[in-house]
Amino acid sequence: MVYDRPNYMGNQYFMRRGDYADYMGMWGWGNNYIRSCRMIPMHRGSYRMRIYERDNFMGQMMEATDDCDSFMDRYHVIFYEDRNFMGRSWECTGDCSDMYSYMSRCHSCRVESGCWMVYDGTNYMGNQYFMRRGDYADYMSMWGWGNNCIRSCRMIPMHRGSYRMRIYERDNFMGQMMEATDDCDSFMDRYHWSNGCMSCNVMDGHWLMYEHPHYRGRMWYFRPGEYRNFRDYGGMRFMSMRRIMDSWY
Repeated sequence: MVYDRPNYMGNQYFMRRGDYADYMGMWGWGNNYIRSCRMIPMHRGSYRMRIYERDNFMGQMMEATDDCDSFMDRYHVIFYEDRNFMGRSWECTGDCSDMYSYMSRCHSCRVESGCWMVYDGTNYMGNQYFMRRGDYADYMSMWGWGNNCIRSCRMIPMHRGSYRMRIYERDNFMGQMMEATDDCDSFMDRYHWSNGCMSCNVMDGHWLMYEHPHYRGRMWYFRPGEYRNFRDYGGMRFMSMRRIMDSWY
């Protein structure tokens, strides 16, 4: 990176191998010269950045793992107060731990882009449901949520690499262990686990787990990390799982 002021200040421009015969004219710098420069180390690992809507890490947060040419186009969902997209609306482009400050109720939504998890409790708690692009005119009836509204939402970063998860027959990573790299529609049929999966370690990718075989019943979203037990999920035992694929975006 080169800068038109000392101490890496002022306008800056990225350069890679090549000739720059008239860089001031090319970059529109006027009569400003290069005054400082900084080399960019090569990076061969993964890329991850959290970006925020407001300063001091406030407002909606989005986690990025690849290029984004438009924050609005990549992740965009519209929530409506009433069913069938009626009433006041609020547009969201990132995580929101408490939607009450934007709207007191939400009975329908429209996903314009991206994949999302929505929750009927604040701070990403309670029942949750996966959404991808489409219209949800009366989601409470569709999902069997009763009178519970969406209270928080989380965008799911797109993942284009490999998928890998270690699943365990018992909590705290005990019992039989299996390493999965693809979908499994029944732990009972594949692994003969009558009680399902009780703990897991997600190494790569983003996954959904379901309380019944064949991707039925309540679901939970798992991103990379260790999950020693599922007490926070009402003591559920998951019986099937699937990957959140980049083709869903």
